[in-house]
Amino acid sequence: MNPFISADAEWLEADGLVGFASGTASGRRTRRYHALLLAAATPPTGRFVLVNGFDAHVKTASGTFALSSQRYRPGVTHPDGERRIEEFGYDPWPHWVFHLEDGTRIEHELFVPRCSSAVALRWRRKNGDGPATLIVRPFFSGRDYHALHRENPVFRFEPAIDGVKVLWRPYQGVPGTLAYSNGRYEHRPEWYRDFLYCAETERGFVDAEDLAAPGEFHFDLASGAAVLLLAAQDVPVAFTANGFPAEVCYGLLRSREEARRATFPSPLHRAADAYLVRRGRGKTILAGYPWFTDWGRDTFIALRGLCLATGRLDDAQQILLDWAGNVSEGMLPNRFPDRGAEPEFNSVDASLWYIVAVHYLAAAARRGEPVSADVRDRLAAAVQAILSGYAHGTRHGIHADNDGLLAAGEPGVQLTWMDAKIGDLVVTPRIGKPVEVQALWLNALWIGSQFAPVWRTTFDLGRATFAERFWNDAAGCLYDVIDVEHRRGTADASFRPNQVFAVGGLPRALLDGARARQVVDAIEARLVTPLGLRTLAPEEPGYRPQYAGGFRERDTAYHQGTAWPWLLGPFVEAWVHVRGGTTAAKREARRRFVEPLLRHQNEAGLGHVSEIADGDAPHRPNGCPFQAWSLGELLRLELDVLAEPPAAVRKDSPPEELTSRPVAV
Repeated sequence: MNPFISADAEWLEADGLVGFASGTASGRRTRRYHALLLAAATPPTGRFVLVNGFDAHVKTASGTFALSSQRYRPGVTHPDGERRIEEFGYDPWPHWVFHLEDGTRIEHELFVPRCSSAVALRWRRKNGDGPATLIVRPFFSGRDYHALHRENPVFRFEPAIDGVKVLWRPYQGVPGTLAYSNGRYEHRPEWYRDFLYCAETERGFVDAEDLAAPGEFHFDLASGAAVLLLAAQDVPVAFTANGFPAEVCYGLLRSREEARRATFPSPLHRAADAYLVRRGRGKTILAGYPWFTDWGRDTFIALRGLCLATGRLDDAQQILLDWAGNVSEGMLPNRFPDRGAEPEFNSVDASLWYIVAVHYLAAAARRGEPVSADVRDRLAAAVQAILSGYAHGTRHGIHADNDGLLAAGEPGVQLTWMDAKIGDLVVTPRIGKPVEVQALWLNALWIGSQFAPVWRTTFDLGRATFAERFWNDAAGCLYDVIDVEHRRGTADASFRPNQVFAVGGLPRALLDGARARQVVDAIEARLVTPLGLRTLAPEEPGYRPQYAGGFRERDTAYHQGTAWPWLLGPFVEAWVHVRGGTTAAKREARRRFVEPLLRHQNEAGLGHVSEIADGDAPHRPNGCPFQAWSLGELLRLELDVLAEPPAAVRKDSPPEELTSRPVAV
């Protein structure tokens, strides 16, 4: 196995609908979300795990050898296929080489064709001769991707068979699963009980399930490669209708997918593509794999790196236009539930991040093809609706105060990005005037003033108030919240990373000179880790060094010391900004802060960046292993903030007021 990749490192194959396949380098499934075929009935929600995984064995003249491993209660691994893994890689998709005891080497690969809700698998013998039979037994559930499955009398094992096509419909209301292969299907229904998911054990959740195994596929490896194509039956897929043999279909799909992936300029660009998915007739950004859907705040932050830095302006425009129609009382939803419920309007900053994203789209478009007048008008209308709603007051106590700043919050509601909530307990309520909300609000007013000058007065007032009231002279940094619990004149001096947005990460910096340098230096000394910024300084009361334990323990640590990689984006931008934006500063920043993130891509979610990491060394990556805004900010750093020569001096650069660099006001 690649020595830089651990056995439990996770791979992801996503198709853009969204459906996906995911697992570990060892082949052992450690999460309830690891699946061979997961499809969305109402993209990107309504996700069902159709095929969880499989067992595979090879029979040769020397005996029978496993190519798979499962973990069962109370902690037994069977069979022993993982010990035969000689090589593993994930570029351009997951692939393994198994070394059998008789010297035979078996190569296995799988990939997800784009926009297909399908997965294509192939095994082939790399050396040797004589008889060799591959037996593959898929495991089925047909469950919601958050749930777990148990043995029951309702599961329908019996498939419909049409030549080499086999179709299962195990439950009413669940998409069927179609298998197309060049092997022979043998119906042998069995229940496999008590699969154990170790990551769920660590997270304090129910950790075991039973899976149905309707039968086996038998392949003759002596006569050629074994091919198995699996698809959600309700989703049109080319290979189900073109009439070609399975191996021909596999070759066509493989060639097409290989060519598509080769068009991306770098592995980071290719990884970014996984998060751009379909919602209805439009597009959106998934916050992360394997369990998040699309969240407003995450979408608008991640869009800058995933779309704008990579030159996907059409995608960015479509996403922002689609969200523009969801403004309600000046607010955009922070989350669309998986099914049934109404959108959740529980974020003060999501709508402001939307305005920031509109600005960056306009700046990027001016360097290329400008947006049309119609698009500009629709985006401007959404910006004005948000600013008007906030200025006059909207849900959850959000309103512009008479000092030009934005007040927000009420008991029991989590409104900022520090949004962990346990039952009725909001872990970090931050009611009042949080520092990053003011940075976003003032940036939004400045952006809005370019469409409607009326917002300039509030911007000027708020900027002056910010400079006067947020500076904590005794500590040489900014307060995290002022007017705490809406009590005028109070302040929360907890040392958190949110103050970084006054210096970097937004179009307009609110601090410059000595104060800006003090803030950045203090953050570097107290919050920076190789995998992101801590959410609370270690010496502060309530600091939690590890993100571990059951959900209550984890949620109380989520923003109380846990490090977040996405915050390195604004921090590195601020770090370079206070050093004059020189080439030397950019190179030093890349060496010190970006290269550890690049190395991390071989640690957890392969080729991607994790959601969070422990605040204390060794800063174990944790949370969602494939996180959109973490990858997005890494891309923004690589392609924009630290680019050489800087975008601000290119001949096609837009005027200063529309550049993407922070400009002190």
